[in-house]
Amino acid sequence: MTTAFDPLDLAGLQLANRVAMAPMTRSRAYGPGLTPTDATVRYYAQRASAGLIITEGTQPSPVGQGYPDTPGLHSQEQVAAWRKVTDAVHAAGGRIFAQLMHTGRIGHPSLLPDGLAPVGASPVAAKGKVFTQDGPKEFVEPLELTEDGIARTVADHAAAARNAVAAGFDGVEVHAANGYLAHQFLAPNSNVRNDRYGGPPDNRIRFAVELVTAVADAIGAHRTGLRISPGNSLGDIHEPEPAATYVALVQALEAVGPAYLHIMETGDRALTLELRKRFSGVLLLNARTDGRPSGPQELALIEDGTADMISYGSLFLANPDLPRRLRAGGPFNTPDRATYYGGDERGYTDYPALDADL
Repeated sequence: MTTAFDPLDLAGLQLANRVAMAPMTRSRAYGPGLTPTDATVRYYAQRASAGLIITEGTQPSPVGQGYPDTPGLHSQEQVAAWRKVTDAVHAAGGRIFAQLMHTGRIGHPSLLPDGLAPVGASPVAAKGKVFTQDGPKEFVEPLELTEDGIARTVADHAAAARNAVAAGFDGVEVHAANGYLAHQFLAPNSNVRNDRYGGPPDNRIRFAVELVTAVADAIGAHRTGLRISPGNSLGDIHEPEPAATYVALVQALEAVGPAYLHIMETGDRALTLELRKRFSGVLLLNARTDGRPSGPQELALIEDGTADMISYGSLFLANPDLPRRLRAGGPFNTPDRATYYGGDERGYTDYPALDADL
């Protein structure tokens, strides 16, 4: 029987175990030009015992930023700063992918360089507010991406993927979940286009397929992953019948051959199992747990074949040595929600490892 603590071959990349660190926004890119700091180096190096670390969402272009103090991968200054992170993770025996996250309409002009405004699949504002340096602000109506704008956005992702490899990352995860730009194209309420990117599922998946294809062409399919969250309502997304869209997406990606599919599960397990049957690569699962953090219970999803890897979010945030704690059955540090976003090293690099508890 395969367990979470067995090694895994991820398209030629050897992983020590099947416990992944999920991408988590921390809003601590305080270095010049939205770069990671020495604290970021410590944060990721502490968690290098993960089979795979997937970084916080990292914008592929200036207009892709949706929150304060999130890092980028679109400048040489950012590449150099991320190189310190990847070197530290590799020195500790870990593997690390960069998540490319373009937030699209989830953002605000005050977060962007002068003259830029949020963009989206369609000029449909999300309901709700976004946190800015000046407090919460209502989402604005995004500028609809033209086909030329779509092509530039795809090129930005490919360039950021090349920057990620130059920075020493083992690969890149394309973010098409949680209400951000690629998800905005997938969902029928945020994509009301009448061109080849809108309408039926085969059109709405086109942008996500182009992103994954461009990244795979730039750095290799073996270094490319994709994150999706079918039916997820974050970012004012409404997908009443997600199955047709996501089955079509996975089928279209078979010709590209990305290394993994990362599902943030918000709906029923049946769609996850259907996508697993149709995807020939590695399946990472951020399992639906209904009101509690993922924990040791989810390890059984590897043993029964539901997934190849399980990704953990808040539990990995609070437990830098999570694979060891999972193997031992605990104890587990409790994450402090008040320190999730922004701040200093409290709630960032000061969670103790298990040895300190013995």
